[in-house]
Amino acid sequence: MSNSLEVGSIVDGKVINVKPYGAFVAIGDNQKGLIHISHISGAFVKDINDFIRQGDNIKVKVLSVEEDKIALSLKDCGEVLPRHEEEQQKDQNSQEQGVHVTYKCLANLKDRQPEPGHIKTFDELMKDYNRQANDRQVDINKRLKNR
Repeated sequence: MSNSLEVGSIVDGKVINVKPYGAFVAIGDNQKGLIHISHISGAFVKDINDFIRQGDNIKVKVLSVEEDKIALSLKDCGEVLPRHEEEQQKDQNSQEQGVHVTYKCLANLKDRQPEPGHIKTFDELMKDYNRQANDRQVDINKRLKNR
């Protein structure tokens, strides 16, 4: 059944069901696979519905094919997803109130400069934390030296 799919290939699919742990995608002839939540985006995903919804047409990468189990990845395609109208309205209201706005971009975040308000990856959060911790340590050392 799923032997026509090659691991590593990028295929078109349609999201047929979204669960808290992942999304089921119809691909090929009567085949379906799962995008685990960890393969939705390179950034932290709290709610999959913030990135994709049932009925969305997407491109996915085939990670593995075993019997009737097909593992897929959305983040490995580097695709920028269209934003849904509800999110656009929510973001517009947030901008007017001066609230941090996130953009749903699934391109490889390591290869580009961050856009204002983008979702930070774990690596970016750790770099920020380490930079702040180093700055605090330098400040403490200066104060101790001046005593």
